[in-house]
Amino acid sequence: MNLIYAWISIALVVFSGSAGDVLLAKGMTSIGDLDDIKAKHGFLAAVRAVVTSYWFVGGISCMTISFFSLLIALSWGDLSMVAPASASLTFVSSAIAAKFILRENVDRRRWVAIVLVCAGVALLNG
Repeated sequence: MNLIYAWISIALVVFSGSAGDVLLAKGMTSIGDLDDIKAKHGFLAAVRAVVTSYWFVGGISCMTISFFSLLIALSWGDLSMVAPASASLTFVSSAIAAKFILRENVDRRRWVAIVLVCAGVALLNG
């Protein structure tokens, strides 16, 4: 039963981690260049721009959920299963989200790398 709980926790790590990555990327692109903000309005204005961004705050919240889900997964599963599975699946889902949500160009080389990482994790967990 702990194995099922571990995989549920890993799924939560993957989903919330990828959502956090996407939200942080969206937040930082919507804020713009922090050096420009800092040069025009000072350091505190740059900090204010970041911490008042809903995208950024949402991303940090998702990353927090991801971190605590990882701790829970580690309490239910073996490190040799949880760490590679959560890292590789987050890598895959972040690439998919970057392609379809953020409209980034994910080239063939990155897709090949994703397949190789997944194959390696499958070998570890097989």
